[in-house]
Amino acid sequence: MFDRDFAQRIKERYPAGTRIRLDHMSDPQAVPSGTEGTVTYVDDIGQIGMKWDNGRSLSLVPGEDDFSVISRPEKIEDRPHAKPPARKSRGDAR
Repeated sequence: MFDRDFAQRIKERYPAGTRIRLDHMSDPQAVPSGTEGTVTYVDDIGQIGMKWDNGRSLSLVPGEDDFSVISRPEKIEDRPHAKPPARKSRGDAR
């Protein structure tokens, strides 16, 4: 059954740019254990879209596949000397 709250928690926990190491995948077309990759998106049912370093793009299924986080993307506000992007006012767009 679809659980919107579960999918939202997965999106928050594994944002795009998160680096993952696969421990085990339960799939006949599995990516080899030990392969590393980068999260590209999380879909509306909580599957984690991956760009694997070996060129594959098979998604992870939380609770079924075993994996660990290597690193998480740095938030802009966490970067030293980071400036938020400039915002244009309506009068600036011409």
